[in-house]
Amino acid sequence: MRVLEFLPFGLLIGALARLLAANRMPGQWAGSLVVGAVGAMLGGWLGRGLGLYRGERPEGFAMSLLGALALVIAYHAFSMWRARAAHGS
Repeated sequence: MRVLEFLPFGLLIGALARLLAANRMPGQWAGSLVVGAVGAMLGGWLGRGLGLYRGERPEGFAMSLLGALALVIAYHAFSMWRARAAHGS
């Protein structure tokens, strides 16, 4: 997928991942969208690398969403850990 085609798709997947995984977690939407877009790219790359599908197929949507969810959850876990460490809790 070309970069200009991927950006809106990645941002959509990032928003969906944010809604599914981090509805009440701290953090800004912009950061979650960027992390979600990167996760979507990594999930799609991993799915194709493992031979789960080729090209632009519906399986790619699922793998992109899983990658984005994983990265959004990791991002928010790190953000919460960092906030706790800063407050000395």
